[in-house]
Amino acid sequence: MNNEQLKDLKARLWASADQLRANSGLKSTEYATPILGLIFLRFAESKYKQYEADINAEYEKHRGTRMERSIQEIAIEKCGFYLPSEAKYDYLLNLPESENLAQKVKEAMVAVEKYTTELADTLPKDEYYNISSGDDKTVLKKLLKTFKDIPDDISIDVFGEIYEYFLGNFALAEGQGGGEFFTPSTVVRYMVEVLAPTEGKILDPACGSGGMFVQTAHYIEKHKKNGNNINLRAYGVEKTGATVKLAKMNLALNNIRGTIIEANSYYNDPYDCFGNFDYVMANPPFNVDGIELDSVKNQPRFNTYGVPQNKSKKAKGDASETVPNGNYLWINMFATSLNEKGRAALVMANSASDAGHSEKEIRMKLIESGIISQMVTLPSNMFSTVTLPATLWFFNNAKIKKDEILFIDARNIFTQIDRAHRKFSDEQIKNLAIITRLYEGKSEEFWALVDEYKAELEAAEDKAYWQSNLDWLLERFPEGKYQDITGLCKVATIDGEDGIKEQDYSLNPGRYVGVVIEEDGLTEEEFKAEMLTLHEELAQLNNDAKELERKIAENLQLLVNGNE
Repeated sequence: MNNEQLKDLKARLWASADQLRANSGLKSTEYATPILGLIFLRFAESKYKQYEADINAEYEKHRGTRMERSIQEIAIEKCGFYLPSEAKYDYLLNLPESENLAQKVKEAMVAVEKYTTELADTLPKDEYYNISSGDDKTVLKKLLKTFKDIPDDISIDVFGEIYEYFLGNFALAEGQGGGEFFTPSTVVRYMVEVLAPTEGKILDPACGSGGMFVQTAHYIEKHKKNGNNINLRAYGVEKTGATVKLAKMNLALNNIRGTIIEANSYYNDPYDCFGNFDYVMANPPFNVDGIELDSVKNQPRFNTYGVPQNKSKKAKGDASETVPNGNYLWINMFATSLNEKGRAALVMANSASDAGHSEKEIRMKLIESGIISQMVTLPSNMFSTVTLPATLWFFNNAKIKKDEILFIDARNIFTQIDRAHRKFSDEQIKNLAIITRLYEGKSEEFWALVDEYKAELEAAEDKAYWQSNLDWLLERFPEGKYQDITGLCKVATIDGEDGIKEQDYSLNPGRYVGVVIEEDGLTEEEFKAEMLTLHEELAQLNNDAKELERKIAENLQLLVNGNE
């Protein structure tokens, strides 16, 4: 399924579902949970079908012997959950009209939870009684038919995109920031490609619907060796109860072992995170204010590098003092949650890269400690409901060169989805991530990517696309070794000329990578002549504008006088 087909499918599904919402009389907040529950069931059946033959074969192989195991146990081992017949989508869709469909959908959700303890009290149930209104008692049936339009053979990633699309639209309908629920999958995939996780414990202290965990698991699955099982344990914190349920659904569907806890990460530390994790990833909310200073200042996860504080103290009797905003609390938490070899990636507002006062003091300590490995400026409009520009911060406690940081400016690298939205293509993710691999000295991965593009070029009908990606790599890194590229990437040291200290400890990639000045092919004399001509044209246009303005004023005056 290509981009246009997927875009059309998502739009059709949403239009159909939203039209039925209007018929139900439910608010978006009331409608979102049961809708996402139906997508979950459709998603679950699609995935279960991929494993069902193997599950049944394994069960039949040992049935009646001492090695016999229940089909539920085998299903959970292979697929991550068991889907009994009464919970299958086709069963619900084909029920006769005489059946109480809302009751049957509720029973399907109960049956799924029964065999998957991680989903206990997670799936929507009683909400389905309210979907069909008195005017149209078939809304629930129509919704089931709507999501049947999702093809059985599409990938889990595409299902995830549909899920994400609905989350974003529900967030828009309620005026909430979509970042509270999810981060676009292509941004997360790039973060994961840079981190290159293998196994261990991963924390997301603002996990939303669990997308960071899902993409990490997909990466490890793709790169694992010898057919070993994924040794990954997810630990999520999310402050919104409804979103916690979405994250639990996501983990179950993607066969990820883990825990999601409802809590506010500023004030609660349910996993005792200090120095405890192999990986930390998140897209936390930007610029949050109102966080009480007294509640965070004595926590080592926040004060190891310093606590952000306001310039002036509150007078006695005023309300309790708050931190300027939560950005550097998140940055502190990421840095201190890593174990001695831990690595982290977080999405942060651009403003944090140059923030002053107490935030600058914290940033200086982080830079001097050597934990910051890489900074990447993202293109604008990468997030469905948030327009703020963002930067990716990467931490690495095992970094060898503690006195330098890799800066990448990716603002001009994107694929336009529509007028208002952008994403990274698969190849753009690979091209950006290979810069990191080259910086790490892994030239063999660069040449493997070159060979991959050459193979695609040989087989593809669209030769220009693959040739352009091949050229992008070889023009910038012709020897398969890292080098600074003006306008794209720069390794900056802490000390020295044009170093990080000289840039006032800024972590803004634009300060380091520079700007590409396009060659216009003109001599100095030709350039001056061209500028003189343009100046004369501008002067003439200004005169014309003044004359037009005078005529308009005259005509307006005549019109006014004529009406008196």
